[in-house]
Amino acid sequence: MSVLLEFSMTPLDKGESVSPYVSRSLDIIDKSGIPYKLGPMGTCLEGEWDEVMGVVKACLERMQEDCVRISISIKADYRKEGQNRLAGKIASVEGKVGRPLQK
Repeated sequence: MSVLLEFSMTPLDKGESVSPYVSRSLDIIDKSGIPYKLGPMGTCLEGEWDEVMGVVKACLERMQEDCVRISISIKADYRKEGQNRLAGKIASVEGKVGRPLQK
């Protein structure tokens, strides 16, 4: 089962700047070995359902250590077959537009 899963996880009890907490999640994601793409409002993971959900769970468990309230948004796209969808979906759209798009 191939899944693209985009998520954001933000502590609600740490004030305006939450990058120290978000960066801990990115450290977990990067060390997981799962393909990912960081965006300004979330991170997209590509892999098997249990793998990507395991990474989300690890991020939550780390944030729970010192955060009382956490907002989590998750969006997933399942496709029976397909690999390298992180780049492939963008390349497909760029091909239809006929030029590279801003990244």
